Amino acid sequence: MSDGPRLPGVDVEDEDDEDRIVCHVDADCFYASCERLREPDLRGEPLVVGMGYEPGETIGAVATASYEAREFGVESAQAISTALERLPRRAAYESGDLESDVAREQTGHYRPVDMDYYESVAADVREILHDCADVVREVSIDEAYLDVTDRTAWQVADGFARHIKDRIRREVGVTVSVGVAPTMSAAKIASDFDKPDGLTVVRPGELREFLAPLAADLLHGVGPVTARELREMGLETAGDVAAADPEPLVERFGERGRELYDRARGEDDRRVQPKGDPKSFSRESAFADPVSEPEPKYEQIETLAAAVADRARREGALYRTIGVKAVTPPYDVNTRERSLSGPIDDPDLVDRVARDLFAEFETEPVRKVGVRVANLEFAAADQASLASWERDDDGSEPAAEVETDPTDETGDEDRSRETESESEPESESEPTAVLDDRPSGQTSLADFS
Repeated sequence: MSDGPRLPGVDVEDEDDEDRIVCHVDADCFYASCERLREPDLRGEPLVVGMGYEPGETIGAVATASYEAREFGVESAQAISTALERLPRRAAYESGDLESDVAREQTGHYRPVDMDYYESVAADVREILHDCADVVREVSIDEAYLDVTDRTAWQVADGFARHIKDRIRREVGVTVSVGVAPTMSAAKIASDFDKPDGLTVVRPGELREFLAPLAADLLHGVGPVTARELREMGLETAGDVAAADPEPLVERFGERGRELYDRARGEDDRRVQPKGDPKSFSRESAFADPVSEPEPKYEQIETLAAAVADRARREGALYRTIGVKAVTPPYDVNTRERSLSGPIDDPDLVDRVARDLFAEFETEPVRKVGVRVANLEFAAADQASLASWERDDDGSEPAAEVETDPTDETGDEDRSRETESESEPESESEPTAVLDDRPSGQTSLADFS
């Protein structure tokens, strides 16, 4: 086992499993936490975030419920009608629509899902995670695995995890729970162990002892159906599964039975790996207060443009799309993009296009700005600039063209094999919104991160 911090460049594949340090970072009631960011009065109040209670909607479900709302029996994925029966809206009480014997303390708040806003907050969290770890696997909008083997050592792993939590709380304003363990599955269990705002560190020699007393349904990958079948086999705890003969498990669950047996024993050789090449690189920066003067905004655009162009060059990526983001009060998210005539590596062009796209917000009050390059290509070919592409007859660079029907596929692998936890659902995969210079309202930021 390592006696101290590791130097960059150590080949993790050559390390013993016990040397690996994996963090699982999971936001607590993420959608509700986001709503409380823009409405501080909701803090400490029962809050339900969902879909289906808006005019014209006949069905819907709870996306997340705050811990205060869960005390009333409101749960994720519950029908919104059931949730609001168990926790009537505060607005209904204050308007007099509810009977007078319904106490104010037995009502709560409802807010509709706002994915653009949640994605913007999530982008800020992801930036911190990528700054704290060399390898990050983003599982969903509200959780990720980090391999921090090269960043810390087991002797100080709890302090490192505390640093991640504190940065996210201080710089973004949401709370996360962090689990640290030598394996991905144990780190996931550890992050759920002491929610909300939890921090649990399971060192290599403590794995079996930590897992043994836990209910079998807390094992990573065990859902209600599997848990019921394990109980039918007389296996109530992880310790029971670890002590069982693995053959009946394999007969009952196939190869997954062996996986359950191994994980109950703390054995999991999966490595933290990013989900393929990134679709985009972006950087964002917030002002302490909304800024209307052009100069500080353009200075920030210049800095961010240089940062994303440098990141793309370091990663060996060419890009076909350049975009900007402007967040205006109270929290209206606006994005603009321009598609180029070919994949390029041209920092000066990123700066020029970003400034041009941002021009419509020059005098608008802005609380956050961002710059993004997207439609990435990773190849061994020589890096290109726009000047290397065919020029017009007069020798000038060709005009930037707007793609008419592009899609930036953001499909994700099936999470059911990775976890059956009841975390907030991922946003649906959707085509990238490719915009020209036309004014537009809010757009999806699912790909602006």
